[in-house]
Amino acid sequence: MKQCLKITVFIKATDDFLQDFLRKQATNLGLEGTAQPADDRINIIACGNKDNIDLFLDALHKGTPKLKPDFIELEPFFKEKDYRGVFRIIE
Repeated sequence: MKQCLKITVFIKATDDFLQDFLRKQATNLGLEGTAQPADDRINIIACGNKDNIDLFLDALHKGTPKLKPDFIELEPFFKEKDYRGVFRIIE
């Protein structure tokens, strides 16, 4: 079953975290959507298989050895846009 989430991750994002961690996790799990850094958080829209969304959330909660999120907010929604099967980083 497909699921879409708006995820707000409260963390000071670096390019390494965005490109090497977020994009790789989303791509490996076959998710589509966007990630956009803003001040002290990252706004993420992720759509895909429910099990893969859960795995993505688990990876976000764990973070990386250097960066761990302070807080994560989740909001389910219905897909309004076509992300064309790609996960993009918008800077």
